[in-house]
Amino acid sequence: MARRIKIAAAQYPIEEITSFAAFESKLSRWVSEAAAADAKLLVFPEYAALELAQAAGPETSRDLYDSLSALQPYIDDYDAAFAALSKRHDVFILAGSAPVLLADRGFVNQARLFGPGGGSGVQQKHIMTRFEAEEWGIGPGTGLCVFDIGIAKLGVAICYDSEFPLIARALAEAGAEILLAPSCTDTLSGYHRVKSACAARALENQFYVIQSSTVGEAPWSAALDVNIGAAAVFVPPDRAISANGIVTEGPLNAAQWVYADLDLDALAMVRENGEVLNSKRWSLQPGVAALPRAKIIVLD
Repeated sequence: MARRIKIAAAQYPIEEITSFAAFESKLSRWVSEAAAADAKLLVFPEYAALELAQAAGPETSRDLYDSLSALQPYIDDYDAAFAALSKRHDVFILAGSAPVLLADRGFVNQARLFGPGGGSGVQQKHIMTRFEAEEWGIGPGTGLCVFDIGIAKLGVAICYDSEFPLIARALAEAGAEILLAPSCTDTLSGYHRVKSACAARALENQFYVIQSSTVGEAPWSAALDVNIGAAAVFVPPDRAISANGIVTEGPLNAAQWVYADLDLDALAMVRENGEVLNSKRWSLQPGVAALPRAKIIVLD
């Protein structure tokens, strides 16, 4: 039986959400739309959870630090909303990442993947941008995970993490066939850095890379006031899949889903006997460093 999966990558608009009920309604519309299009894996972008800071009031959402604290009471309900929609629509969902306060490490940025059978797993962001580290106080996370969802194995590299090759390589060596790259960028140059990194990671590791982006202006938010981006799916350029390494790409800054059918059998063929064998020959590079181990999580 052929291994194929239809995915939906969000170009997700940051909007003025004034209550959790309003957020649930918006989320339900988005997930229902993707499920109706037969997508089985849905990817939301980095920091999408901060849309909820507005529910704590306009003065809170306009403060960079207060918005972090204001989000925390919503985290459990946020996760529960995604879990319920995953089960209801029989889909896997990577929820928009959230800055979560951990007792031992302060705020970290983490994305949770939900399965329709009730399973879930978390990937934290490892490397902070200058804004996160120098102005916002978000700290580095720990651990790498590969999620086995049955038809495929997934890794997650949150935004800036996609720009560091060894993170993606560790996930590839642990079996990842698809890399999810939720992103949030406030400049065109930032968007293109992540986009270029996603294409490079697809080439190096010979796997699919799915980029999802926040879009739109939110002047009420200190953290997400400007969002520039687009969703896309990248592959290693090869005649068996795509000559230019792009499966699909959405229009810049438009609020919408971007869909693609991923052929995992074709990907396996490219890895084994493609025009080039980048993934197999990674270890031939001079000075290849030892990689961290990624934990395998079976997700139903």
